[in-house]
Amino acid sequence: MQLQAITYFNELVRCRSIRQAAQNLGVTPTAISRQLDNLEYHFGVQLVERGARGIELTAAGEVVAARLKTAIRAFDQANQAIDDLRGLRRGEVSVHVNGATGGSILAAALAAFSKEFPAIRVTVQETSAREAMSAIVRGDTDMALTLFSPDDPRVTARVRVRVRHAAILAPDHPAAALKSLDLDALTTHALAVPDTSYSARAALEARLRAAGHDPLSVSFTTASLTVQKELARLGAAILILPEIAVIRDLELGSLVARPLAADAAIDTALQLSLSPERQLSFAASRFAASLERLLRARFSSSPASSATVCATRSTQDLR
Repeated sequence: MQLQAITYFNELVRCRSIRQAAQNLGVTPTAISRQLDNLEYHFGVQLVERGARGIELTAAGEVVAARLKTAIRAFDQANQAIDDLRGLRRGEVSVHVNGATGGSILAAALAAFSKEFPAIRVTVQETSAREAMSAIVRGDTDMALTLFSPDDPRVTARVRVRVRHAAILAPDHPAAALKSLDLDALTTHALAVPDTSYSARAALEARLRAAGHDPLSVSFTTASLTVQKELARLGAAILILPEIAVIRDLELGSLVARPLAADAAIDTALQLSLSPERQLSFAASRFAASLERLLRARFSSSPASSATVCATRSTQDLR
């Protein structure tokens, strides 16, 4: 059985389409089908069922797919180790991220990291926090940087920092004159927040229910940070975000932040998560270390972050 067959099958499993797998790999569909036939001959069982909408794995195909994905990762890690010995300092890193804070922190980490390791390629996938944890467990990503991370004993929290949300608004917004905004103030003014599938919105709704308020009446429902910030700059809405998500706007003075009062407070953790079962490649370990340093420096010294470091680097801290 050749490595090429494993590579082709792994891509076929990922996209569930022979035509798409061929396009992604730069080969013909016939080449994919030929290598699939080789694998089925080698194992002596049918691995996929072809249909009008693509392929579906058989029970045997599911077993083989899981084992071959591990094999591909092992080959990649071996290549990374050889490159490290040769001093090539290249490779690939996969990161899952959710939330505006994760994105803003990650962008800063990527910019700094690329200067030191220009040959390392980083792929960023934006998902929910729960999907990010699942991707780590499946081995589909090296690490995740997430807000509102669900507890998962199969995942290691390498760093966890506390993040506090604030009311973000234009300097000339009427509510900017308040020292803090409680639930009454928030329900009085127009808000721009994501839908209820997002954890920050769900947390705010929970605060309202606990205080006996009516369900939140939102003027603008959008998950787009760009749209949210423009609405806030125009004075059309108040945002509920961590200050670090709009730090440049705050520094420029186009937006201001006001604390949320106790009845409206939304605290969570920004967490860098890894798998305790898998050794990171040279590239991934260097990026994880770089991201950890940035998190500790940013959240331990910046007053705008409204956060404190509440976990230390550890491979035993399982959450």
